[in-house]
Amino acid sequence: MRRIFLSLVAGACLFACANPQGPLPRGKASPELTSAFESYIQAVADSAVDMHSVMVLQHGKVLCEHFWAPDTAHIMNSVSKTFTATAVGFAISEGLLSLEDRIVDLFPESVPANASDTLSRVTLRHLLTMNSGHGTDPTYATRVQDCDWINGFMSWPFQHEPGTCYCYNSLGTYLLSAAVQKVTGEKIVDYLDTRLWQPLGISKPFWQESPAGINTGGWGLYIHTEDMARMGLCLLNGGKFNGKQVIPADWVHEMTANQVPSVGAGLNENQVKEILAQHPNLPYFLPENSDWVQGYGYQMWRCRHNAVRADGANGQYIIVMPDQDAVIVTTAHVKDMQQEINLIWDHIFPALVGR
Repeated sequence: MRRIFLSLVAGACLFACANPQGPLPRGKASPELTSAFESYIQAVADSAVDMHSVMVLQHGKVLCEHFWAPDTAHIMNSVSKTFTATAVGFAISEGLLSLEDRIVDLFPESVPANASDTLSRVTLRHLLTMNSGHGTDPTYATRVQDCDWINGFMSWPFQHEPGTCYCYNSLGTYLLSAAVQKVTGEKIVDYLDTRLWQPLGISKPFWQESPAGINTGGWGLYIHTEDMARMGLCLLNGGKFNGKQVIPADWVHEMTANQVPSVGAGLNENQVKEILAQHPNLPYFLPENSDWVQGYGYQMWRCRHNAVRADGANGQYIIVMPDQDAVIVTTAHVKDMQQEINLIWDHIFPALVGR
């Protein structure tokens, strides 16, 4: 472990040169946590999980970290959604948007000629909680077409009343990004610059755009592992960072609260109910086994152990653990994301309890 430790110190020094606020404070892990972290690293190797980085923070300090790959800005996939929701929160706090704003009013130019009556009732709140009324996610089918993505969202079949059925929907997050851009005149990556990136000490990142020049919102953000940790600490502390209120505290509470029931991407809430009626003991859908059925906030997932997370495909996590005053962040390229988080619960989590 000595070689690993020295390489991490060197990496931290390089990061300090690049970050205007310097690196996050480092602390000394307890012998119990050190042993648990070594056990976790070995379990990752034994499981052949393709991890890229992991960082464990408690009481505001980085206690353990390891990088399997160079510490470059990493694709966040759907962790991007949490940052988009944060931009929405700022716009609401500034009186530019409200949760009850209807998308047909925000984007009248994109409403299809044969619009569903259900569409007229979809609000920003429904987008934030993945409850737009769609029965399937329209994201992929819309992205591969040369079309107005907002119109693509609105044209997709609405099978449920908005607010009654959870269905993971990345294109809905794109509409959130578009809404902020429309009322502020800025792409959310620019809008967040003085409001979030600078206060957290994050160099302004790259964020992919749609053909219309709108940040994709639900995906496409690239940031460093330590940037993820900074956001995690801010959320853990009710929107404060280094003693300054950065994100409105009430918005952080709403983002991280259990707003609606949740199910994993690829199915909707009603489909899962039908599956469970026939097969009530499927492990993936049992709350004691799954971190995808613990509830959903505003573009954040609830987890077991009273934790909450930003979650991106292939294993990008910002896990906020208020009961332990801790944050764990990861980057990876894995298929089984439940296996990845299970390794954290099995090895690292027990050493954080009660400290």
